[in-house]
Formats: sequence, C-alpha cells, structure tokens
Amino acid sequence: MRISKKTDYAVRTLFTLVDEYGHGPIPIRVLAERNNVPKPFLEHIVLEMKAQGWVSSIPGKKGGYLLSRDPETITMGEVIRHFEAERLALESQHPIDLDSITHEGARRFNRMLHEIRAMTDKLMDESSLAAVSQGTPKIREQYLDGMSGGLGI
Repeated sequence: MRISKKTDYAVRTLFTLVDEYGHGPIPIRVLAERNNVPKPFLEHIVLEMKAQGWVSSIPGKKGGYLLSRDPETITMGEVIRHFEAERLALESQHPIDLDSITHEGARRFNRMLHEIRAMTDKLMDESSLAAVSQGTPKIREQYLDGMSGGLGI
C-alpha cells in the first residue's frame, strides 16, 4: 500500500500527539521539527485533523495542538481514508470488472487481491492509534488463518 506524503506527515504527527496524550499542547514548531515536516505544510494538515475532530488547539504562548479524542477511539482506517480520499476515489472510478477477465487464473488472482484489500481495510478499521503506537494492533493470526491455512501467501 502506498500513501501520500501528506498522509505520512499526518500519521507521524498523530503518533507524536498520541505519545504526548494527556501532557498538554505541543507547539506547531515542535511538531514540525520532531516529525521532519515543513511547518507551512503541517499547518494545513493540522487544520484538516482539527476539522475531523481528532485534534484541538490552544492559543497563546503556552498553546499548541493536542488530541481532542482518546487515541483508542481514532482508527487508522478513518485517518487513511480521510487523507487518501482523492486517490481512493480515483481508484474506485476504474474498478476491475472480474467478469471481464477471461482467464480463470487471472480472475482468481484478482479476486484474491480484492480479498486482501478487504482484510487490510478491516485491520485498519479495527486498529486504533493507541494500539498501533504501542505496537499492538490486531494479531496477525486473526487475519491470516483464512489464507492458506495461516501460512500467508
């Protein structure tokens, strides 16, 4: 799966805010430096995150940005879908019609790719920022048991 630079920067920033959850606001300058993100670009990203209700801001000298929701309640799926919406919309405009594929092997392979995409979406929707930050998203066995006896591809 490829993600845009914007999504990468957003995820980096969100994980920094997860790490600092409950410790007060972080200035945009600090967020930009810690995550190696150009500050002007990050300002636009943080405004989008604020509009989604994930981040809030506190004005003033000791102000900055912080998560406005518990990191257990924000999923990777909602973050990725928000920041990758344009790319995902383009992909869905040209879906592969499995019935138009004449070779049975190719049809089966494409069906498998669709299943992988569905499994990825499910994993992203079930993985909170907190779980991913702690390195404890859904265990791989839950998702691979249905594929080749749990052996993967």
